[in-house]
Amino acid sequence: MSNLVLLTEEDHVTTITLNRPEQVNALNEEMLSALAERLKEAFHNDSKIVVLEANGKAFSAGGDLNMMVNSDTGGHFENIMNTIEDIVLTLYQMPKITIAALKGSAAGLGLSLTLACDYVLAKSDAKVAMNFIGIGLIPDGGGHFFMQQRIGTVRAKQTIWEGKRLEADEAKGLGLIDFVINSDMDQVVNQYIDKLKKSPILAMIESKMIYHQQSIDQLKSFLADETKGQTNMRQTSDHQEGVDAFLNKRHPNFTWE
Repeated sequence: MSNLVLLTEEDHVTTITLNRPEQVNALNEEMLSALAERLKEAFHNDSKIVVLEANGKAFSAGGDLNMMVNSDTGGHFENIMNTIEDIVLTLYQMPKITIAALKGSAAGLGLSLTLACDYVLAKSDAKVAMNFIGIGLIPDGGGHFFMQQRIGTVRAKQTIWEGKRLEADEAKGLGLIDFVINSDMDQVVNQYIDKLKKSPILAMIESKMIYHQQSIDQLKSFLADETKGQTNMRQTSDHQEGVDAFLNKRHPNFTWE
């Protein structure tokens, strides 16, 4: 198993750790495959709580740009999108209480994954961004679905269109983050886990599964539409311009083509 995603299990808690810190945990194909496998392992083990975290200064910069640029041939892009769909559906249907613990930034697909969790806890200096728009793309990983669930359609649209990097307190005000932590992150996460352990967690999970079962077909529809939309957007000149501008650290000149 790749060491790009780590898994530990102790006292009914599984911790899944993104482990590509030198690349700000940008999700390349190998890392996505490893994450899919780790989530399936967590899905079937005896834990009742799953924590999704990351090593390094950032939670995740999102999809690896090199992977996106070089995935045009041989059904490669389709395979990547299928893996992302697998990850999101496994995480959303996880029969556990899931917690995303954010240090640093969570952007693009990285943010979509955090929003798939039941709770999003973030350090006070964390930042989040649904910033696909900067390279002429749309959110994937269920980003449209989770944004709509958390903040409503109108705010979701506007937040996606702006692609703005949000400070932790601003994101909490919108509803994208549940708790902002001003003290030691690990200590507070452990305190929250201890609180869950003292709760009737089986009843909590049962309520979760009722809600999520009612929404699963809608999430699958969103994922399918995101794949179609992302395929279309990748063929535009605006996407190519956005990528080139990002790589060359200049402002893009979008032409609607």
